[in-house]
Amino acid sequence: KIGRKMKTLKIFIGYDPKEAVAFHVLSHSLLERSSKPISIIPINLKNLKNLYSRQHDQRQSNEFSFSRFLVPYLCNYEGFGVYMDCDMLALGDISTVLNDIDENHAVSVVKHDYESKVKVKYLGNKQYSYPRKNWSSFIVWNCAHPSNNAVNPDFIGDADAATLHRFLWLKDEEIGELSVKWNWLVGEYDNPTEDIKVLHWTLGGPYFDDYSNTEFSDEWRKEFESMTFCKQL
Repeated sequence: KIGRKMKTLKIFIGYDPKEAVAFHVLSHSLLERSSKPISIIPINLKNLKNLYSRQHDQRQSNEFSFSRFLVPYLCNYEGFGVYMDCDMLALGDISTVLNDIDENHAVSVVKHDYESKVKVKYLGNKQYSYPRKNWSSFIVWNCAHPSNNAVNPDFIGDADAATLHRFLWLKDEEIGELSVKWNWLVGEYDNPTEDIKVLHWTLGGPYFDDYSNTEFSDEWRKEFESMTFCKQL
């Protein structure tokens, strides 16, 4: 198994100061449930000034829309790395995702096939529909795969949104498929599957007032309380 080869699993999380609390709660949920050592790395534009200079696209709803594709480069094109949007919560052991992939694939993702139920999402952002939507919100990267050598800062700076988010630099057979339990889209899918590993509030997390009573909001608030806990005398 791939997991046995890796002493520490690198997990990259998209960071946006507009929802900083989401990053910290997701990080806490990962730390609480992983059975193996993990390293959590924010994809934060303030830390990327020397290698990422892409101009903000008016259609992007967060700061990490494109910088997420830096993961293979940041891993020196070695090993495996997981990318996650910050508006997620781990309910299961993230380290076990490596048991669900084929290491011959360049990436492994949940291959969502849906039309969003809404036209507007958090903070008034327009909800766009396009092929392979949300495939790039949770990615298990095989950073050493030869096809991922193309993903470098220059490529990410110039490539159009479709090329990146639809993984068009890859052949279809190089894109592995994960179970939807690894990227459950809250509010978009009905009848939650059993054994959800990762919740994803793609429409808006419970930390926004407009979404405070969304599905699984109690789970998020419980995690927030655990994250902010400090034992007192």
